Amino acid sequence: MNATEVLLHPVRLRIVAALSGASELTTKQLCERISDVSRVTVYRQLALLLETGYIEVAGEDRVRGAVERRYRLLPERPRIGADLAAEMTIEDHRRGFAAAMAVLIAEFNAYLDRGDADPVADQVGYRQAVLWLRPTELAELLRQMVDVLRGSMDNEPTSDRRPYVLSPVLFPHDPPTPPRPRNDATARGAH
Repeated sequence: MNATEVLLHPVRLRIVAALSGASELTTKQLCERISDVSRVTVYRQLALLLETGYIEVAGEDRVRGAVERRYRLLPERPRIGADLAAEMTIEDHRRGFAAAMAVLIAEFNAYLDRGDADPVADQVGYRQAVLWLRPTELAELLRQMVDVLRGSMDNEPTSDRRPYVLSPVLFPHDPPTPPRPRNDATARGAH
């Protein structure tokens, strides 16, 4: 199973996202974080992520006679990079985008359902902007965004840090058809 087949699934994406924000999580903790997904589904998807090399068992603890595993992401896990993205079909991209949006919606709803959600104080944003860019300007914008984000992406969890989800979406936007110039005869209603 390649990276696209593994990651183009909303529950597996949510598990990977949850583990990205923590060094290790138990199955119980994962089920609490994605409580709208059945426990059986979480176990099944964890097994598949383990089998495909995305996660590993970080340790095991005895809890009331049962063994509770802690999982973590493998740093060298497969990713959907430029080469693999180039091999994806239009349908793969459609499924990938739908899976990513499903995860984003589920995570946002989970945030809103918490007792302490305060979108204004938490500076929640979901804006869209249309940017007119030449290819060189787009490349420069993306480079600048990576440079800005790189410093924060290496932050370790601490008691005074809170995890935030940043999900940039970028795709070409078809501009609206410009209005056709009217000639004087059309403007006056002449035939």
